[in-house]
Amino acid sequence: MKKLLIGFVIFMVLNSCGTTYNNYPVKSSPSNTEREYHEVLKTYKSETAEVLTYLLNETSPNDPKTALTVENTSRCNMVLTVSSNNYYKKIPIGAGKIGSVMIPKNQTYKLSGMVCQSAYQTSKFITSAYSIKLSN
Repeated sequence: MKKLLIGFVIFMVLNSCGTTYNNYPVKSSPSNTEREYHEVLKTYKSETAEVLTYLLNETSPNDPKTALTVENTSRCNMVLTVSSNNYYKKIPIGAGKIGSVMIPKNQTYKLSGMVCQSAYQTSKFITSAYSIKLSN
């Protein structure tokens, strides 16, 4: 298990194709974001083991899923919404933590959330493992 964790950390450091985003502030109460974070956290089922297995093992190009990892380097908890035509999930990501999920590949995803009262929103066509870093 220790090797998996070390491998995941190395992957996150080496995977520099992700992007750091600092967006303009929008009106949103920190308490609303924090409340949503705690509500989603109550029912969220982590996919960390599946993501680590995927990232550390050689995977087939025919694999229908890929990994999405999000590093929250801010001082605030957040909820990232990941959606496409056939997929929708909210991922609670604590301050200074990494959130991850397995998603169907070869689709355009809308990624959105609030990071310390700043809105993050992007669309990305994801074909292979994808990593982003968000900060305030």
